[in-house]
Amino acid sequence: MWRPVLIAVAVVVTIVAVVFAFQRKLVYFPSPGPLPSAEEVLPGGRDVRLVTADSLLLDGWHFEVFDAPATVVVFPGNGGNRLGRVPLARELTERGLSVLLFDYRGYGDNPGKPSEEGLAMDARAALDLIDGPVIYFGESLGAAVAVELAGYRAPEGMVLRSPFASLAAAGSHHYPWLPVKMLLLDKYPVVERVSALDVPTVVVLGTSDSVVPPAQSREVATAARARLVEVAGADHNDEVLLSGPQVIDAVMSVRG
Repeated sequence: MWRPVLIAVAVVVTIVAVVFAFQRKLVYFPSPGPLPSAEEVLPGGRDVRLVTADSLLLDGWHFEVFDAPATVVVFPGNGGNRLGRVPLARELTERGLSVLLFDYRGYGDNPGKPSEEGLAMDARAALDLIDGPVIYFGESLGAAVAVELAGYRAPEGMVLRSPFASLAAAGSHHYPWLPVKMLLLDKYPVVERVSALDVPTVVVLGTSDSVVPPAQSREVATAARARLVEVAGADHNDEVLLSGPQVIDAVMSVRG
């Protein structure tokens, strides 16, 4: 009579083992290159090369605006590559801010494999390219990267778009039947980290977000003592949350 129980246990253990082994493929969804030059996507842009602490060479685009008061460093979410963030760069440069777009390791035409530690090194390498005041813009997973970097070097201001409370919290929402917290290699404890910061912050969320529950973004806003902007009816990947007016206004307002 124990046979069905043993089979069920074996199936569960196998599923958990497979998820553990391939978990980063469930977290990171890079789009490959090659990509055009910066000048091709926005006039005046230039290609830049980031050098990480573990000696990876990563590509990015720098869109400089003469006499800009700050540079917005964009930390992308877990999908796509920097080409998808060009509309954001266009809107911000038209408002007088310089913008740095870059891809993490393993994204676009960059070498390496993404991980929490690796993305932290990539973020530091991006920051090394910029002289003068910076604003961090992090979307979804990129909000976690931005928050970690802010603990290393505080920006003038920070905009977190659709942040999750932690990767475990986000994973448990999508996989409630798995012991996500026990399995995760990458943690991204956003609420824990942001609560220790003293950085002017705006949190932007979509009220119909199907990827990151709005309640988690609100939790981040509370921990960060941030101004909260809620975009009614917006889902996680809607254009209005990429480069819509509320997002651009949030960046402009966080400069103080």
